[in-house]
Amino acid sequence: MKRAIIDYKRLDNYTAGLLIDAYPHGYGDDDIIILKKPNGDIIEAVELKTPDTIFLVKISKSLSNFIANFDSAIGKELREESKAEDLETSDLNSDDSD
Repeated sequence: MKRAIIDYKRLDNYTAGLLIDAYPHGYGDDDIIILKKPNGDIIEAVELKTPDTIFLVKISKSLSNFIANFDSAIGKELREESKAEDLETSDLNSDDSD
């Protein structure tokens, strides 16, 4: 199984959704894993398991905001994609009428 340390901002939509499912109400102190880098820097992360990878998702103050706003952000993105698809379909249909 692959292991990776990743910033939550670099997660794709599917993996971000899994993160939200794993921590729907945020994460607590018991969920945080603390790693010390060789240079002495500290990384705080939460674990996220997928079928093929175990991620340690680096946390920051903005991760809790990300979790709280995920549903509205994904909804907005899906609405924008839907509008773009509708526009493409509309353009194709108008070309057929010529």
